Amino acid sequence: MHTIEPHYNWIEQYSASEDPRSPLFETENSLDTFTNTIYGYYIHPQWDSLESDTLFLKILFVDYDLGIGVIEFIGEWNDAIENDIMQLKRNIIDLMTHEGIRKFILIGENVFNFHGSDDSYYEEWFEDVEDGWIAGINFQEHVIREMHQYNIDNYVNFGGQLDELPWRTYAPRKLFDVVDKLIQRRLG
Repeated sequence: MHTIEPHYNWIEQYSASEDPRSPLFETENSLDTFTNTIYGYYIHPQWDSLESDTLFLKILFVDYDLGIGVIEFIGEWNDAIENDIMQLKRNIIDLMTHEGIRKFILIGENVFNFHGSDDSYYEEWFEDVEDGWIAGINFQEHVIREMHQYNIDNYVNFGGQLDELPWRTYAPRKLFDVVDKLIQRRLG
C-alpha cells in the first residue's frame, strides 16, 4: 500500500495545504518518511489524515466560485467501528460546506472495504449541500454493494458511468463538467 500515491497531476492548480480556506491548510507531508499505517501497512506519506485509523484522503481540487470539491480516498471506510463518516463529516466536509462547496466528487478506487452503521451523517451531508450533489466515482463493486445495504446510495450517486470513469484523463473542471452532466441526466 505504500506505493499507492494520491493523484498529483493537479497540484499546480490546487494544493489544500496552501489554501487558507481548506481544512488541511498548512498540513505538512513528508516525501520520504512513512508514518501512517492502515492495519499495520504503511501508506504513502502524501495521504492526509481525517483522524481515522483506517481511512485517509487527499483533497485534490476545490473551486470556491463553482462550489466544487474533489476528494480521493485510501483504506477501509469503517463506519461501524471507526465512525469514519463522522470523522470525515466533522473534520473535512463541514468546513468545506461552510466555504460554499456544494458538489463533491469522491474518488474511491483505493477504498478496499466498507463497514456500515447508520446513514444519519450521510443524510446530514446530503441536506447540507442543498441543491448540490455527492458523487462516488470508481468505487469497487463490493464496496458499492455494501454501501447500498446501508442505503448510502440515497445520498451518494454511484453506478453507471460513474463506476468506470477515466477521471485521471480530465482536468479537474472538465471532470466536474462530465460528472455534473451524468448527475443532471439522472435527475431528469
